[in-house]
Amino acid sequence: MNDNMIIANIKGLGIDMINNAGSGHPGIVLGAAPMLYALYKDHMKINVSDCNWVNRDRFVMSAGHGSALLYATLFVCGFGLTVDDLKAFRQINSKTPGHPERGITPGVDCSTGPLGQGIANAVGLAIGEKTMRERYRINKDTSLIDYSVYCLAGDGDLMEGISYEAASLAGHLKLDNLIVLYDSNNISLDGPTNQTFTENVRKRFEAMGWETLYVKDGTNVEEINKAIIKAKRASVPVLIEVKTIIGNGSINAGTSKVHGAPLDENDIRQLKYKLGLPDNPFFVNNDNCNALRGHIADRVNNSYMEWTKHYQAYVLQTCEGDKTVAGYLFDNTFDYDLFAFDWGFNPGMKQPLRDTNNMFIKVLSNNVKTFIGGSADVGSTTKTLIDNGDLSANNFLGGNIWFGVREHAMGAILNGLALANMKPFGSTFLSFADYLKPAMRMSAIMHLPVTYVFTHDSVTVGPDGPTHQPIEQLAMMRSIPGMKVYRPADPKELLGCWHAILNSNNNPSALVVARNDVELLDQSDASKTAMGGYVIKLESTDLSAVIIATGTEVNIAKNIALQLEREGNGSIRVVSMPCVETFLDRGDTYKENVLPEGIKRIVIEAGSSFGWHRVVNDPKCMICLDEFGYSGTKEEILTAMNFSYPQILERVKELL
Repeated sequence: MNDNMIIANIKGLGIDMINNAGSGHPGIVLGAAPMLYALYKDHMKINVSDCNWVNRDRFVMSAGHGSALLYATLFVCGFGLTVDDLKAFRQINSKTPGHPERGITPGVDCSTGPLGQGIANAVGLAIGEKTMRERYRINKDTSLIDYSVYCLAGDGDLMEGISYEAASLAGHLKLDNLIVLYDSNNISLDGPTNQTFTENVRKRFEAMGWETLYVKDGTNVEEINKAIIKAKRASVPVLIEVKTIIGNGSINAGTSKVHGAPLDENDIRQLKYKLGLPDNPFFVNNDNCNALRGHIADRVNNSYMEWTKHYQAYVLQTCEGDKTVAGYLFDNTFDYDLFAFDWGFNPGMKQPLRDTNNMFIKVLSNNVKTFIGGSADVGSTTKTLIDNGDLSANNFLGGNIWFGVREHAMGAILNGLALANMKPFGSTFLSFADYLKPAMRMSAIMHLPVTYVFTHDSVTVGPDGPTHQPIEQLAMMRSIPGMKVYRPADPKELLGCWHAILNSNNNPSALVVARNDVELLDQSDASKTAMGGYVIKLESTDLSAVIIATGTEVNIAKNIALQLEREGNGSIRVVSMPCVETFLDRGDTYKENVLPEGIKRIVIEAGSSFGWHRVVNDPKCMICLDEFGYSGTKEEILTAMNFSYPQILERVKELL
């Protein structure tokens, strides 16, 4: 096996993929190939015949534009890719999309592309590994979970603020299972980094509690290996700065010209000559590839077989049962029957929904082994603190994660926890959902069961003013494909929301709970919450209109409907719609039964009207809030925004 020839083969395949696709990023392929080769050849604990092995090492390509490098490396290592897959790079429905996508390419553990998200995902994976290691111990020295997390990041990743939020928490938690390889080449898309990025990265990471190492020559596989070996012995997370030349070997090496555009034919020809490769595209040295694959198998097979024995012994020794253990460890797919608990709901019950939510998550934390979460320094206000201890560098059995004021990183870390097969949640105020938006989008793209818990859900938070009064956030989250946005009206609907959330493993959820006191509604139904929308008050005679509402506005809608009927203003149905997306996914028959065609529909929601056109045709029938609020008392703000009870009542009368 010839290291230099395999690295050359990886480079050649990556360049051919980019050239064949007519787009891509050749610079990182040519600069970072020795780094990735060294990692996979001698360090990554992987089994290519079981690429979803739960105890495999994880790799996150935070610099996701380097996908061609990753795919070429996975190919030579023997993952389930063919030359035809490489030729289909960046083509629709191929196994080799433009940026790495989890679930599409064998060996890809995380979808990446937006810079900075990947390194934060890696931090989440590392926390998840630490937590699962403690929860699945066989004895003091052995656990079913004991893998390492590796990440390749570039200058662009480390310019993004999210990377430092995540790295700060990683240093605080002393995540000694996390190693970040920093592809340090001093070039970004527009030009040299000396125009924008001149701090000492290693000193910055050291200040955050990391150990840092330096490899002067990024082409030296032996030195890279030594650095990784040293990093694996550390007691804290490690950043290895590897000095590379972007586009090494290209005519334009060391410049931004080679960052994001294919090489021309002359450049490819001279490059392959330097690399000792033939001119024909997609050349593969089968002898070297087979030798590499055999080397990796020999290195890892004993570990894999030993783990299999441990797993079988664990199942026999515990009372959880094989199905439950497998569900927790592999994919979190089994039934959570929350309706089986006695939640103690009583008629006349009235309390802030965030308090009720705290009761739910405490029960979940004690009954769902992979349930874990925290807040961005507002847990005492969002009421998301649970009672099974704080997660810390000395206690990874704890269920409370103190994320600190780091909403950006919190979202991406939650994604990493979900990638570690956990059921994570994170909380903050609804007005700060924008800080989480990039991570929520990636949750949806990766189909991860992350739960984002938001409180302070309307302008009624009062004196804090418009900066803390969410108006557009419900519409923003509902616009994300695959995101389920739940806004329950009372404790029973909240129970239904959590039941739906925990039994869904293919999408993220936003759970929006009121800070204000909420009554237990007579006709609310936890089981019907799964339909997304249902009739909570039937009309008394011939139907004249339907009022649709969510959250705390459901009780307002019900009271208005009853008052209007008493006053002889028609017979009105009220529909609670705790999850618009779920309702719209229902069959036409169900939707027609709930919202009959030809009947006037009115929506009441303390948020933007944007998006309600999917349910209500007439914009005049959207009693919503489309402007920012004010500082003042709850009553003053509602009156100023034409959203007090008497004003809504009059608006509904006018519409009828």
